[in-house]
Amino acid sequence: MEQFIIEGGHPLNGEVTPSGNKNAALPLLAACLLTDEPLLLHNVPRIGDIETQIELLAEMGVDAQWRGEHSLALQAHSLRHTTPDPDLFRRTRGSITMIGPMLARAGSIHLPLPGGDKIGRRRIDTHLLALEAMGAQVSHNGDFALHAPALKGADILLDEASVTATENAIMAAALAKGTTIIRNAASEPHVQDLCLCINRMGGKIEGIGSNILVIEGAPRLNGGEWTICPDHIEIGSYIGLGAVTRGEVRIRGVNREHLRMVDMVFRQRLGVRMHYEGDTLVVEDEQELAIQPDVGGAVPTIDNAPWPAFPADVLSIALVTATQAQGTVLIHDKMFESRLFFTDKLITMGAQIILCDPHRAVVVGPATLRGSTVVSPDIRAGMALVIAALCAEGVSEIGNIGQIDRGYEQLEKKLLDLGAAIERRDS
Repeated sequence: MEQFIIEGGHPLNGEVTPSGNKNAALPLLAACLLTDEPLLLHNVPRIGDIETQIELLAEMGVDAQWRGEHSLALQAHSLRHTTPDPDLFRRTRGSITMIGPMLARAGSIHLPLPGGDKIGRRRIDTHLLALEAMGAQVSHNGDFALHAPALKGADILLDEASVTATENAIMAAALAKGTTIIRNAASEPHVQDLCLCINRMGGKIEGIGSNILVIEGAPRLNGGEWTICPDHIEIGSYIGLGAVTRGEVRIRGVNREHLRMVDMVFRQRLGVRMHYEGDTLVVEDEQELAIQPDVGGAVPTIDNAPWPAFPADVLSIALVTATQAQGTVLIHDKMFESRLFFTDKLITMGAQIILCDPHRAVVVGPATLRGSTVVSPDIRAGMALVIAALCAEGVSEIGNIGQIDRGYEQLEKKLLDLGAAIERRDS
């Protein structure tokens, strides 16, 4: 296993370009299963989860060829089988986005439960209920088997605005007979990217960006070409690390529409000074972070919710940023009951945090953080620990960084270019 050795206290300065959106790339790779023609994707992030998804698709018969540093050509001429490799399937949560296109293309799929971050229970009931509404038959005996010789359009109300369940329903409906309406659909930027790409392939999806999608099923889809949007979660991470290290960090190639709530929370709740210069977001130097109280001096809350609210994957970044801000804030993760458990590692480093329950933590700042030896439990907590180490006094060792590599491309190189003192070593 590898680890990061980080010497904190160095202001970060310079430019950084975010990679393509990880959560868009995973379902877009799965979308190649919807057609036997080539699908060419650009701005594909070279990260662990993507490599696993490519390996999984290749094992099932998909031809996958890199056509440049971040361009990937995929073609599912024919499929060898309908049972994904269990070990590969369990390595990443994104593997679950294969269910919808496999049902639409092959009429069946047999799968184990997917993997991903250990941040609490991650139910798949919404996926199954949506697909059952379109005619799929589901059996469960440890693993799952789904069969649908002929998917039919349906009027579906999702019981939660699940991103991956929405994506599975979209891909299944794209080839189903008739019209499908998906209500309470997730509308995150990565869901929008998938819809726009399918339309480029000959699909007919209306309502993109809203919570009601109308999909007219097509007899077949064509190949296509699509450029993946920048990763707004990675951008949120750079906002946090720029703010707490108090240098000037310029984040290039951002989509401002994808950052409106992220911008609001960092600017209005945590007092981060930043501005835009075209498509470059500038996190200003010499920050004087201060948590902005609610009216009457009440302690404010930073919480997550479905888009366009604050993204769940940026909550860990906001939390570690709050440790360096003057004031008190309540961090409330409404979605996952284990995501905040990494705060014990920040407390070890000197953060003033009260973990109220699995979903809520009170952060009092600013706190002087000290270098420590910690282990990354998941992608976003791992990045939060990197940010903490960058602003801490002394040297930190962060283990299990394979988790971070699953979501961040060439992180140490990007940080070195900004002036960080970071080294990757075998532990």
